[in-house]
Amino acid sequence: MKGMRLPQVLSVNVSAGGIPKRGVDRVAVTPAGLDGDAHDHDKHNTPLQAVSLIDVEDLEDLCREGFPLEPGSTGENVTVRGLDVDRLDVGDRLRLSGGVELELTKRRKPCYVLDAIDPELKTVIVGRCGFYARVLTPGTLTPGETIEVEPARAEPAPTAP
Repeated sequence: MKGMRLPQVLSVNVSAGGIPKRGVDRVAVTPAGLDGDAHDHDKHNTPLQAVSLIDVEDLEDLCREGFPLEPGSTGENVTVRGLDVDRLDVGDRLRLSGGVELELTKRRKPCYVLDAIDPELKTVIVGRCGFYARVLTPGTLTPGETIEVEPARAEPAPTAP
């Protein structure tokens, strides 16, 4: 792993509900999600969607395509760099250097709330919208933390009798 740079938390974002979410310097992460973060839609109030993540590289690509985006603007809690979230799988675990551990539970799908940014956004963001995760190990999360990925555990092979 020498010479390889670990993925990193670029921004940690919360809001009282809706978008955009704004960056904070540090936040407590509980099984219910990030302290001070709320959702406008009850469908998001589940421990299986406690934290949402997106790659800043996707936001940068979308900016080049003409959409005015920055960390938190699509409603994600954690904006990451170098992770390539959309290539990960349900069940993959993310270990953050500050101690928080997450498990990816569901791919994010674009929602009509993105219409407030641009009605075309929810169409072009498909496939690069990030992931939801549940909290396995609570703690404090800050920008700059590194991320290690543990791939989903495969079912153990049956043993011969």
